[in-house]
Amino acid sequence: MHRRRLLGMLAGCACGTSLAPRLLGGALRAQDAIDFAMPGGEPAVGLAPARFGEPLPGGEILCRLCPRECRIADMARGYCGVRENRRGEFFTLVHGRVCSLHADPIEKKPFFHFLPGTDALSLATPGCNLACRFCQNWQISQFRPEQVPTRAASPEALLRAARDQGAPTLAYTYSEPTIFYEYMRDIAAYTAPRGIRNVVVSNGYIQERPLRELAPHLSAYKVDLKAFTEEFYARQCNAELAPVLATLETLKSIGLWMEIVVLVIPTLNDDEASNQAMFRWIRATLGPEVPLHLTRFHPTYKILNLPRTPVPTLERLHALARAEGLHYVYIGNAPGHPTESTYCPGCGARVIERYGYVIGAIALDAGRCRGCGHPIPGVWS
Repeated sequence: MHRRRLLGMLAGCACGTSLAPRLLGGALRAQDAIDFAMPGGEPAVGLAPARFGEPLPGGEILCRLCPRECRIADMARGYCGVRENRRGEFFTLVHGRVCSLHADPIEKKPFFHFLPGTDALSLATPGCNLACRFCQNWQISQFRPEQVPTRAASPEALLRAARDQGAPTLAYTYSEPTIFYEYMRDIAAYTAPRGIRNVVVSNGYIQERPLRELAPHLSAYKVDLKAFTEEFYARQCNAELAPVLATLETLKSIGLWMEIVVLVIPTLNDDEASNQAMFRWIRATLGPEVPLHLTRFHPTYKILNLPRTPVPTLERLHALARAEGLHYVYIGNAPGHPTESTYCPGCGARVIERYGYVIGAIALDAGRCRGCGHPIPGVWS
């Protein structure tokens, strides 16, 4: 039986608070830091060559990292604010520098079918390629690198920090990992062969080529599916739905373990019609065994006029998702709700007990239900 400290559970209840920049004290030593020299005395940023940039006539660069495909003029940046054209050379400004570094329960990501009861050393850099009006981490995601305090961190230092924390996993999270792609890839390529798992917590706004090149270094990928309408993506995120669905299909074709989170916001994406269409699409396209987390919204950032999602709303959507054939549907941000636990589709027995981020009894043997032997998909060892 695995029991985390009560403190971890209590910290997990503050799900609606925004993430202030924070660093894991003492985990990174000065000699491990990577600092990139900046010309002209500019504020410290992580300058390194960026990938997926194509030169255009007139000195512009076309960025093919994410679906926006920004055309970036000389001495300008892309939509994310961290990829810059410097006289025809393409740079990332967040390589090697973290603004947040913290040991979290893996369930907080949330991953429920991935090494339950373990911690993930979680890190982020400033910036994002979406502009979600309900972003919980807007203090780092919606600012530029020069506006957020950062600390240098090499892949070697992060490997040592993960081991010191007893964390078998590095998680790229809090802001949007796609925009610090080069840094993430360098870390994952270094740490994966040395026994550390690497997982991504993402909005799914990435093109297929960079995703496929990154995937061999990863163990899991969680996608925030904001809603199932183009209207929601356009109005609430300044983005499009179709590329996110394409990312999910690519992950399925690669065979990388994935989980999906939907933040259910009252009046904006809690209707039955669009959610039923989403559940049917997930089952038909990705399969019934992809874990789906229906998460409770808390007012934040630019959406302060709406209430917390009523638990009965989440329960209604949970029942609808189960009726559409999805096997593993969870209600999030409602500690103590029975749907936090994992149940065997074969015999109905509870195989993983959860309360918030606290793990209780685990009734799995080699990834199978201890009661009936039904396989429970996931990464268990």
